[in-house]
Amino acid sequence: MTRDLVVEIGCEEIPARLMTKTLDQLKARAEDMFTEQRLVFTELKTVGTPRRLVLMVKELAEETTARRIEIKGPPAKSAYDKAGQPTQAARGFARTHQVELASLTVRSLAEGQYVFATKEEPGRLTVEVLAQELPILVKTLSFPRPMRWGSGNLRFVRPIRWLLALFGDEVIHFSLNGLDSGGYTYGHRFLAPGPFMLSGSEDYVSCLEKGYVIVDPHRRKNLIRAQGDELAQKVDGRVLWTEDLLDEVAFLVEYPTVLRGSFAREYLDLPSDVIITPMRDHQRYFPVVNHEGDLLPYFVAVRNGNTDHLDLVRTGNERVLRARLADARFFFQQDLKTSLAQRVERLGQIVFQEGLGSLYDKSQRLISLVRFLTKQVRLDDSTSSLLERAAFLAKADLTTNMVNEFPELQGIMGREYALLEGEHTVVAQALAEQYLPRSATDELPVTLSGALLALSDKMDTIAGCFGRGLMPTGSEDPYGLRRLATGVINIMLDQGLEFSLYELTIQAVAYYDQQGLMPRSGSKVVMVIDEFLTQRLRIVLENKGIRYDVVEAVLAVLPHHPSQAYRRSELISAVRRKPFFADMVRAFIRVANLARQAQGKDFWPELLIEPAELYLYERYRQVEAMVPKLLEQEQGLKAIEQLSTLVAPIDNFFTKVLVMAEDKAVRANRLALLEKLQALALSIGDFSKLVLEAK
Repeated sequence: MTRDLVVEIGCEEIPARLMTKTLDQLKARAEDMFTEQRLVFTELKTVGTPRRLVLMVKELAEETTARRIEIKGPPAKSAYDKAGQPTQAARGFARTHQVELASLTVRSLAEGQYVFATKEEPGRLTVEVLAQELPILVKTLSFPRPMRWGSGNLRFVRPIRWLLALFGDEVIHFSLNGLDSGGYTYGHRFLAPGPFMLSGSEDYVSCLEKGYVIVDPHRRKNLIRAQGDELAQKVDGRVLWTEDLLDEVAFLVEYPTVLRGSFAREYLDLPSDVIITPMRDHQRYFPVVNHEGDLLPYFVAVRNGNTDHLDLVRTGNERVLRARLADARFFFQQDLKTSLAQRVERLGQIVFQEGLGSLYDKSQRLISLVRFLTKQVRLDDSTSSLLERAAFLAKADLTTNMVNEFPELQGIMGREYALLEGEHTVVAQALAEQYLPRSATDELPVTLSGALLALSDKMDTIAGCFGRGLMPTGSEDPYGLRRLATGVINIMLDQGLEFSLYELTIQAVAYYDQQGLMPRSGSKVVMVIDEFLTQRLRIVLENKGIRYDVVEAVLAVLPHHPSQAYRRSELISAVRRKPFFADMVRAFIRVANLARQAQGKDFWPELLIEPAELYLYERYRQVEAMVPKLLEQEQGLKAIEQLSTLVAPIDNFFTKVLVMAEDKAVRANRLALLEKLQALALSIGDFSKLVLEAK
């Protein structure tokens, strides 16, 4: 027999940003608990609202499954004497595990013969197991800043106010922090507070809906989207939905009702970002645009409740937005009185980071860095000049009233003001893209100029923080350096930039040195940053689905060139399925093992005497002449196929030639030949890092 289970943890309002991770965590911990306790079910899911975390299990068995367990005991030679009679060790083992002495068995293992006891463990009532395990499950949930309330010791995301635990129509009784579980729940805080007694778990969802609570967040999202789209269509527009904000809003409400508000059309003269930012980031509203994507004087907002007094709610929301837009228009008009170029001097009065100079110092370093990068990518003189102009103006908008009020608009306002002042579009767009990507899911710079400025900005911050010893430690990364480094790598991959990340690091550190702002040894800082960036590149490649051993093989030879490393990783991933690849890897691993002993000795062809080594050298010369050219022409597959033609000569060499010959000169020469072969293989990757599947 089976029944459905519902467990609800009723809380004070949980921050929306924590809900998704908390529900995922609850689901994972519950699945582990059910598996460990041998509880069989057909479906398990977690749902929730700001005031409740809910575990729902379909068709949960009324008993745990029985099992047979085998327990390893002492060695047989200790458990039985020479006559085969049980010793005190065997008796104690049987007594400890409550089994009959005669039921013990002896089994042969790799390490010898051992005594085993077999026990039948019967199933337990699910009600008993849940009463024991549910409070433990709740206590295992972890949060960034847990709270403690009342006189209890439990720490949780927010104070727990009620506990519901229903297995069919039966209450699972347990206590947690002085609170007893029951068969009741609460509805919407104002519309139908409750409590409501449930007759069984199957009534849970319908009972809550009568109490103005929609417990499934996906359903709340769909309702918000459907209502918003309908309201926008009535003004011949569409809602500018963003998934992250939609997720957040869905976890701010228990019973969503969407309303459409409006604002004065005169505000549409402002840049669209100036209007959208207060809407989204401050008020959690969604903008409405026409079918061409132009902003309309409307927005949609979500109310936590029904349609009662909706006009009053709409008026209040419009009043709040009107005040914010009025402030934005005032700030915008005031900012236009001073050009970006005039604002650059003010950057000298703003500290970038303690010990790292001012924002003016940073802008000077950015100019030097983009100058270095324009040479690396062979940018034409005209575009190079424009990029240097962008670097000069990059931080000027940080002194504006608009960015001071809305920090989310840094870079964006730089673009808007630059365009109004007649700056080139290349300059303006680079200003807007310099902070991209702002997060793991954010978009990357579209233009090359924007990408180079963003790289310069991120590498300058990384160099400065590492120079001051402000490196990430464990889970702590207060300056977001991991995010910046990941952004650097993703930008290089997206733009296909081929220059050395190591050389860029050297330049970034050197410019701090030139300003006297690098308190540590520059070379040591470069070394630490290099290791840090290589580790981030390793993570980026693995996140793209590349096997860890392929990543290691490639980064052993290409740690400073993300774009090349990515292409080489994809190449090896594709080629490893070829029939010749495993034999080639094994051959070159054997070469590498002996080549380590070469110690950089010179190679002399005239010392080759055996036909097998003469043939190997001749084939090596032919392949060595082709592989670098093929790699340069991005014909990696052909390069590897050429390398594979050395497998037979290598195997023949090891079969017929004694590498470690008694003659020291001959031995050193043969090792030097192997060293040349290893160097050729390393132009592809370090094959010794690859893990081959057993035949």
